[in-house]
Parts: sequence; structure tokens; C-alpha cells
Amino acid sequence: MSNMKIQLSDHFTYSRLMRFTLPAIGTMIFTSIYGVVDGFFVSNFTGKTAFAAVNLIMPFLIIIGTVGYMFGSGGTAVVAKTFGEGDPRKANRLFSLFIYFAAALGVLFAVLGIMFIRPISVLLGAEGELLENCVVYGRIILVTLPFFILQFIFQSFFVTAERPQIGFVVTVFSGVTNMVLDAVLVTLLPYEYKLAGAAVATAMSQVVGGVIPLFYFGRKNSSILRLGKTEWDAKAILKAAANGSSEFMSSVSMSLVSMLYNKQLLRYAGENGVAAYGVMMYVSMIFSAAFNGYTIGTAPVIGYHDGAGNHDELRGLLRKSLMIIGTFSVCMVVAAELFASPLARIFVGYDSVLMELTVSGFRIFALSFFFMGFAIFGSGFFTALNDGLTSALISFLRTLVFQLAAILILPAIWGIDGIWVSIIAAELMAVALTAVFLILKRKKYHYG
Repeated sequence: MSNMKIQLSDHFTYSRLMRFTLPAIGTMIFTSIYGVVDGFFVSNFTGKTAFAAVNLIMPFLIIIGTVGYMFGSGGTAVVAKTFGEGDPRKANRLFSLFIYFAAALGVLFAVLGIMFIRPISVLLGAEGELLENCVVYGRIILVTLPFFILQFIFQSFFVTAERPQIGFVVTVFSGVTNMVLDAVLVTLLPYEYKLAGAAVATAMSQVVGGVIPLFYFGRKNSSILRLGKTEWDAKAILKAAANGSSEFMSSVSMSLVSMLYNKQLLRYAGENGVAAYGVMMYVSMIFSAAFNGYTIGTAPVIGYHDGAGNHDELRGLLRKSLMIIGTFSVCMVVAAELFASPLARIFVGYDSVLMELTVSGFRIFALSFFFMGFAIFGSGFFTALNDGLTSALISFLRTLVFQLAAILILPAIWGIDGIWVSIIAAELMAVALTAVFLILKRKKYHYG
């Protein structure tokens, strides 16, 4: 499965496309899996209050970490297009600028986050023991936020550097660090320190994920990218931010919606509802990670061929991608329905009421995988074409407007089942919107 010989400028068959994107898919799935392992240890060794606390504060932590995702996906589009236009020196200068700028933002957000974590947790509905758990977990994670942001941004740039397999190896190192430290700290520490141990395990894995790429790109290497001197370029920063705004908006919206779901579920089903939703989010992260990984893997290829004016190749990439995502989608729904019960048992098998709530909700929720991938890829496709506005519109409507409308309306009709159905409804509307944009823009970008 070597992709050493695959370059952005190549003609991509189905086989070559899968070989090139597989490391990025593996990277995103593995990142999700080690997040799931974290949830497993917290739930089983510290109980459902600590598990609910992690799920309550996590959306906020993801929002500020998503700056790396924004400059990763948005910066990748700018850098790949610059390579396609035949200016590698400028491409490397821009790459360096995006990395340094994202790291600086990470330091700023870490300081502000540590200062305001308590009032933010209160705002999210935490009180008593739940509140204290949120503060402890959140502060420890925030200490290593700059590395979390770097880990995000480098995941995209390893693909642009034509070295996606190295990105996968870094993620494996990061994930193994998390799993090993979870196993040691959460199981061996006294009960009152177990949650802090889980947070330290996650924080250290982020350091590993952020530092290794810094060393790789900071020295002479075998890729087409290298960190070096740069100069301030506000226009490029704004362009990358605009391109990646859809990915940023998507993550922020999903996190805001998660906060709303948690508040609704606290009201309808108490901590059990938040814990059940937490399990679904963990499993959903793995499934959506495959779509996100594929989108990250194809983005530099799309950006390169757009910059080089290879319209036939662009058309082929879109057609093949839609076929691949359709196949992924069907397989995921079948797998989710088959494994709903065993997956729930891993996390909440110790509580029969919570287990039943989780399984019944997940069987409904899983149908959203039929539609999710098309909207994720559609948004990423326009990001890769440097059309940040269209991409942002798809993401904004998919992850915020459609979800909010559904979650405010459908539970009034179907009760708690309406919460799970709302995700399916939002994804279905997002696919319809994506199809409209792909049809409307086909002549502008010459892929129709």
C-alpha cells in the first residue's frame, strides 16, 4: 500500500485514489478510536458523573482546538493551489506562516480558556460534582492546547506534503501514548485522581501529536514541504481562514449543537441522557472520521488539479469520490445497526437503564450515516477549490441551522426519539443542499 510514488499531479484511478487517501482515513479513524478509549476508561473506572462531565466540556475544548483544523484545511487549499501554479518557494513560505500563526493562537486561547473554564462550565449546565469534574478535566487539557492545534493542522499538511503515511504513523504514536497512559493512570491512581489521570493521558498524547511533525518539517526531509523563514501576509491568513471557515464552522456548530443536545437531554433524561448521547458521539466520531479522512486526503489533489487547470481530472475525481462515499455510507449503516448493542455495552454495560436508552437511540441515530458523508465531502470539495463561501454555507446550514431547527421541532412530536431523528433530518437536508451547489457551480469550476 505504498504511496511513496503517488504525487498530487498524477492521474487518479479508483485504486490510486484509495491508496493515497487511506492513510488520511486511517489517521482520522485512529484519532477517533483513541478518543473512544478515553471515554471507555472514564466511564468504566470513574462512573457516569465524570463521564457526563467529559462529554459536557468536550464540545468547548473542540471548538477552540478547531483553529488547527481551519488553518489545516484552508491553508492546504492555498498551498496545494500554489504548487499547482508552479511556485514551490511561495508554497513553503505560506505553509510556515500558517503553522506559526496557528501555534500563536493556541497559546492565546489556552490562557483565556484556563481563566474562564469555570463560568463556561456553569453556562453549559454543570453544577456540584459535575462542575468540579468539568473544571479539572478542562484545565489539564487546555495546558497543551497549542499542541492539540498543531496536531490538527499537521494532519492536513502531511497529505499536501505527499507523505500521508507519515501523518498516520504520528497519529498512531499519539494514540498509543493516550491508551497506555489511560491504562496506567486511570486504573492505578486513587479514585479522586482518576479523571485527572485521563486528562493527563489525553494532554500528553496531544504533545506527541504536535511535536513530532514540528521536528519532521523543521529539518530537511523527503517531502515537498519544510518549515522555514516566512513573512507576514495578512491576505494569505485571511484567505486560509475563509477557505477553512467551513470546517471551523462545522466543528463549532456541531459543538454548539452538542451543548444544546446535552442541555435538552439533562432536562429530559438527566445524566443518563448526556451519557447515552456521549456514547453515540464517540461511535459517530469513528464513522464520520472515515468521511473526514477521505475529504482531507483528496483535498490537496483537487486543489492541485484546479490550480493546474486539469478539468478532466477534476471531473473524474468528483465522480469517483461520490461513488466511494456512497459505498462507505451503506457499509457504515449496516455495521452500526449490527453492533449497536455490543458498542453500547462496552461503555455503559454497568447500568441496564442507561444501556437500553443508548441502544434504542443509537439504532435511530445510525441512519444518519446514509447521508453524512456526501455533505462532508461536498463542503470539503469546495474548500479545496478555494471557494470558502459555498463550503461555509453547506457546513453552516448542515451543522447549525438544520440541526437546531430539527432539535427544537422534532422532540415536541416524538419526545426523546425526536432528538435522535433530528440528526437524520438535518443530514438529509444537507445532502439536498450539497447536490444543488454541485449542479449550480459545475460550469464555473469545469467539473460538470
